[in-house]
Amino acid sequence: MDIIIQSLGFKAGENLEAFVSEKLNTLKNDKIIRADVTLFKGPGSEADGDYCEIRLEMPGNDPFVKRHGAHFETAVSECVDALSEILNRTKSRDIKQRQADTTTIQDALMEGEEDADTNVELEDVVKNP
Repeated sequence: MDIIIQSLGFKAGENLEAFVSEKLNTLKNDKIIRADVTLFKGPGSEADGDYCEIRLEMPGNDPFVKRHGAHFETAVSECVDALSEILNRTKSRDIKQRQADTTTIQDALMEGEEDADTNVELEDVVKNP
């Protein structure tokens, strides 16, 4: 995974960039192509004025998260936590869509046993519910 870090209005140190890279490498997903990270300070002198935006480029919709905190490290950690939740939700949804309905398969196989003239294959039932 490529990681592109942009810091707007200041020069990000190597420690901060290493921290961001370390946190993003904890995301386990083979589909992630690149992570675009933008770090910037908010307007005025707010207590929670450090912002972090992360966009993961991957096939389909690109997950995007924006968080702010007292320090960049906390904002980055919150972004990565939110992204891991999004990726887990997406993974669960994809797995659920791929699983076939067991009652439909069993009913079709039972009908196939009753009709000796037609051969019902499992692949036909799964492809054509």
